[in-house]
Amino acid sequence: MHRARGPPRAVEKFYGESPPPDGTPPDSDGAVDVEADAGEVLLRLGDETHVLRHEAARRLRERLGDALVRREEFLHTAGEHRPDGSYVVARRRADSSGNRKVFESLHALERLWERLPTEFTADDLGSTGLTGGRRHMVLRHLVEHPAFDCELVSRQPLTARKGTAEVESG
Repeated sequence: MHRARGPPRAVEKFYGESPPPDGTPPDSDGAVDVEADAGEVLLRLGDETHVLRHEAARRLRERLGDALVRREEFLHTAGEHRPDGSYVVARRRADSSGNRKVFESLHALERLWERLPTEFTADDLGSTGLTGGRRHMVLRHLVEHPAFDCELVSRQPLTARKGTAEVESG
């Protein structure tokens, strides 16, 4: 299932309880087990066991792949989850490698976010090894992506502030 590319999505950021970043439901222990037996696949998710025929299991694998490998577009930036687990922050509608930053994973971007001060500028991102326009692009991505609780507070110099949930806990 592929999403049609269209105008940028408006994203409303909110506070409150959200699912864990790994995608497991909050009440799940996260245990997953799979085994094949006599033309069927047994899929155990937590306390539930599902029996699938091989064809249904193949379709599920394809759909999971599509869900895990995707591109999300925001106003100025886009985030791409790649098959190898890496996460790419890119300028929206830009093709050159100078307009993207590849992180080992989305978790690597989250770790960078955690190390930033409550109020940070593009220069603060420069101290993490980002150079040139990539600092500004990553800052804008952090502001636009709903997983990061922050807002843009100044365009000159480009500055963001972490939201109240982060300030209270950190």
